[in-house]
Amino acid sequence: MMLGIMKLIRNLLTLLISAVTACVVMAGCTASPPKENPDQIKEKTAEATAALKRNATAVAEGMREGWNRDKPVDLNSATREQLLSLPGMNSTQANRIIAGRPYQDPQELVTRHLMTQSQYDQIARRITVKH
Repeated sequence: MMLGIMKLIRNLLTLLISAVTACVVMAGCTASPPKENPDQIKEKTAEATAALKRNATAVAEGMREGWNRDKPVDLNSATREQLLSLPGMNSTQANRIIAGRPYQDPQELVTRHLMTQSQYDQIARRITVKH
């Protein structure tokens, strides 16, 4: 686990260094005098910052998904989006699972005919029921 955290930190630092480098280059902060007027530099910096923001958002979402990937989804409290993140889950099934709450056992998804046994087998390791 610690190795994974260190790898994540290294990747984030690499992303940050790349972003700063891109901002410096796009802003024209080089040894030679800038050839663009301040408004052009300002616009390029704003564009680079917007791109960095998009990338940082994607990294944050990926981190959140990665942290939660190993945690089982509780059928009694999961959001629709959490249910949809399960392999093979579709909108109709997710809605039916939410409507059928509460559950005493994950296997109820099959006994209540919310999904087939083969569909259940695909997600069985990733779901739980908390009371």
